[in-house]
Amino acid sequence: MSATGSETSGHVVIVVGAGPAGMALAKKMADAGHEVIILNRDIKFGGLAEYGIFPSKLKLRGGLKKQYWDMLEQPNVHYFGNVSVGQGKDLTVEDLRGLGASAVAFSIGAQGTKAIGVEGDSAKGVFHAKDVVYHFNRLPGFGDRPFDMGKHVAIIGVGDVMVDIAHWLIKYKKVERVTAIARRGPVERKYNPKEIRAVCSNMEQEGIATEFARIKDRLAAVGQNADEVLASMTAEFTKCEPTGSPSKMGFRFLASPKRVLVDANNRVRALEMEENKLEPKGEDTAAVGLKQLYEFPVDSVVFAVGDRVDETVGLPYKNGVYVTNPNKTGNDPDDSLFQAYDEKSGQVVDGVFLAGWARKASEGLVGIAKRDGDWCAEVISRYLTTQATRSRGTMDGVIAKLHTILKDRKSRPVDLEGLKVLDTVEKAHAASPEAIGEFKFASNADMLAHIERGRG
Repeated sequence: MSATGSETSGHVVIVVGAGPAGMALAKKMADAGHEVIILNRDIKFGGLAEYGIFPSKLKLRGGLKKQYWDMLEQPNVHYFGNVSVGQGKDLTVEDLRGLGASAVAFSIGAQGTKAIGVEGDSAKGVFHAKDVVYHFNRLPGFGDRPFDMGKHVAIIGVGDVMVDIAHWLIKYKKVERVTAIARRGPVERKYNPKEIRAVCSNMEQEGIATEFARIKDRLAAVGQNADEVLASMTAEFTKCEPTGSPSKMGFRFLASPKRVLVDANNRVRALEMEENKLEPKGEDTAAVGLKQLYEFPVDSVVFAVGDRVDETVGLPYKNGVYVTNPNKTGNDPDDSLFQAYDEKSGQVVDGVFLAGWARKASEGLVGIAKRDGDWCAEVISRYLTTQATRSRGTMDGVIAKLHTILKDRKSRPVDLEGLKVLDTVEKAHAASPEAIGEFKFASNADMLAHIERGRG
């Protein structure tokens, strides 16, 4: 049962980030009777659920949104959207720790991107997969940015993100050709067979058969029968969704991009690729380069190379991740995995916790993130039993301090009522040609203007 104002525990928990991990964590904390403040960089809540799931998956997105709306209606939950945390942002980590809350949890995702690490990676036409996903999901800063993809697009990787990007390129951009490039072979492909239905009507099956013939001997060397693998792979091309597009899609296996080759205008013209072979590695395989290089002409390339956290937030940071406590506690889940840790002092950062991709970048999607938020809630609950409870005035004091700081810094936070105004306005719009699924404003300025106008 949800807590009411008179039933709260006296503890105040601040959750930074309103994606699946943060919202799961906030719900557990609110249902346990704690006062919860949610601070979110974006105006809208949802994170990956709002800006990471393919936008036409309305049923999945709608179910998650309903859960989030319901949770935000709880009287002991307080939402502040359009509030960023970090050095030089609306609030710093030190500001949050000074507000007087019992605990602060960061579930801010992995907002950095790993370096691609190949020559030519800054050329026009080279994109990070996350940026492309943000673009077609209309995330402010990305939704209205031009993404000139050209006619032939290479996507490095063969997971579900590749399928989503191919889906957008084929159905909505109608590029001539999409090629998914894999360092290893077709047996090691990572996408869900159900996901490939979004693009399999555009598969160039003759070209795929030719590709299998090209790598047949290298597959046989590790005991893989090319004909059987081809039959298994193409058998998944069933219940294909019509795209209404003439685009063709294919695969390039056992290939590692070594350089991005450019024209005189620093625009992508090709990838320099290295042929690979497979070698057994335990029960799996590893790709090993053969030092045989060739050019593969493309107009643009999308690298799905993973994410890293944002080191400018102000949390202890090292090698692309926030630092967590190396000293195990033996609890289940283990507290140490979620505790921020200062290596300089050799101490846990008291009352500061990590969840979701902020804890482990790129680890799973919505379900995994939600589970991580639930686990972090257990860890924080244990921690709160060691802390003195606060009076009802503590909550009022924390909120008052927060409002004062945000006002002094000329921040423009958006609360639940503002979100409702925005939701009503967006639902009243017909979907624009660029939007997929639901209509969304692609800039914070547009959203804030409509919220302020709607509130009179």
